[in-house]
Amino acid sequence: MKDPLSEKKKRWIAGSGILLFLLLSALVFWFAGRPLVRFAGEPERFRAWVEEQGMYAPALFLGMMILQIVVAVIPGEPLEIAAGYAFGAFKGTLLCLLGAYLGRLAVFLLVRRFGTRAVEVFVPLDKLNSLRFLQNEKRLSFWVFFLFFLPGTPKDALSYFAGLTRLPLKTWLIISLVAPLPSVVTSTVGGSALGMGNYAFAVVMFAVTLLISALGIAAYKHICKKQKRC
Repeated sequence: MKDPLSEKKKRWIAGSGILLFLLLSALVFWFAGRPLVRFAGEPERFRAWVEEQGMYAPALFLGMMILQIVVAVIPGEPLEIAAGYAFGAFKGTLLCLLGAYLGRLAVFLLVRRFGTRAVEVFVPLDKLNSLRFLQNEKRLSFWVFFLFFLPGTPKDALSYFAGLTRLPLKTWLIISLVAPLPSVVTSTVGGSALGMGNYAFAVVMFAVTLLISALGIAAYKHICKKQKRC
């Protein structure tokens, strides 16, 4: 027979752990996330910093991308544009994809280990509720790929929610690498154009990205309403 006291202790330890994790995440966002976004929003300064770091710059940037994915409230677009500006389109795209890939793998495994409580630390319940239709296992892989492929969708929330589904890890690894490619490329190519002084092309790229993102957001909301989950 289970000891009731030990069960209470387990719940207390689990609750305390989640609370501590939430506190640490809030501190990381306040002291690292906000300055990181501001820093990435100053491309010239960011490129100078990359040059100062030398051979360590790619590894440090990967750490930034992983942090951005795990702490889901940090926007990723400024980092992607800064990567294109500082590293160039090709290298910037590779670094963004690899960093996001590692971050999403960590998130997936974290959620598989700790369940809903780990998700609620970073993702509001209303966003979780809007994704409940992904519990339909028949078309789960299709929906996850499609929503990751669409620009403008809440990919960080999707990364956490995917861990709650029965999506196989192997499938998740493929989707999280391939599906976000178009939205990352448009940001890094635009940032690279800025870095090379090709402002007209950069404006066109960002305008196209904004238009596609708006269409993606509209499509995402339509899907949610159609599934009667929003």
